Amino acid sequence: MRPLTEHDIRTSFINCSKGEAKRAELPRDLPDLPWDDLDFLGWRDPGAPERAYLVAGGDGPLVGVALRVTSGAARAFTSRSMCSLCLTTHTSGGVALMTARRTGEPGRQGNTVGQYMCADLACPLYLRGKRQAAGAGVVEESLTLEEKLARTHANVRAFLDKVAA
Repeated sequence: MRPLTEHDIRTSFINCSKGEAKRAELPRDLPDLPWDDLDFLGWRDPGAPERAYLVAGGDGPLVGVALRVTSGAARAFTSRSMCSLCLTTHTSGGVALMTARRTGEPGRQGNTVGQYMCADLACPLYLRGKRQAAGAGVVEESLTLEEKLARTHANVRAFLDKVAA
């Protein structure tokens, strides 16, 4: 992913107002992020842990969505959950249900789209082995890194398409 500027990010949001986009807390280390290892930018708002953001570009224009992180009951440490974007398995709260308000009239009526995602939105780093899922162990797949990345890109695009539909 090419390095993004504050302007790039704030103007990419499709499911929030300009004011909400302006107030979004961006990653403090934005210039220093490992851009070559990112296929999309995802982060949690440090000042409001129930808020998260995801910005993806791929071959087209940047598309950003504001997310809400649901706070569910704590799961037992031995339970495992899988991210629906990158298929990384986690234990102990490493996956969270995140919802995005849909665009247009459905969004104004309160309709949302939700998916289970890595709680820290670091899918690209998990796929590349730059970050390890806590306590989850390694699930061996026969796919190459390129195939895993293509699958994750398709999953992210499908999620963003649902938000925009």
